[in-house]
Amino acid sequence: MERINFAAAALIAALALSGQPFAQSLPTVSGTVEKVDTAQGKITIDHGPIKNLDMEAMTMVFRAQDPALLKGVKAGDKVRFTADRVNGQISVTSIEKGS
Repeated sequence: MERINFAAAALIAALALSGQPFAQSLPTVSGTVEKVDTAQGKITIDHGPIKNLDMEAMTMVFRAQDPALLKGVKAGDKVRFTADRVNGQISVTSIEKGS
């Protein structure tokens, strides 16, 4: 029994030291792209509520966690995306076209 507890504690410590978040399922949010600024790595989305950020529906600018996420997305596109705090900034962590 102690080995299992030690192994779990070691895994938790390793994840904490790596800076990687614990595996979690972020809610997918629907929205409409208002603007894409690939040079700055930012996207403006008119979106529904984002439960994990305790955020109501609104239009706001997000940083893209990875600027490659913005490729192929343009103003007017209906999207589904996830967002979270990354290095203290609210960021889009995934995005796909479609309602």
